[in-house]
Amino acid sequence: MKNTLYLTGEARTNSDNAITKIYGVFYLAFEVDEDGKIIDSDSNATLELTRKFIKDIFTDKNIKDQEIITDEIQRRYNASSTKAIISAYKDALQRYKNLK
Repeated sequence: MKNTLYLTGEARTNSDNAITKIYGVFYLAFEVDEDGKIIDSDSNATLELTRKFIKDIFTDKNIKDQEIITDEIQRRYNASSTKAIISAYKDALQRYKNLK
């Protein structure tokens, strides 16, 4: 049996964003191990390619490496949900910190 944690983060997106129109809010979900390594992640992005791309940014990183993750999001993700991804990640990170 794995000893992992499930965390979520949420953030608002622009009112004209498809995520907002369909779901109302952007969600990120993470499975992390005891040391904070991100084992898996998912989001409610509307396109499969977007979900896979976001997943690739987070997989195998440590959820506590805020500067590395934020920099990679800003460098690689060039679409309308950039701020929402960063905000949702920070929300999940805060939940993680509150567990420790």
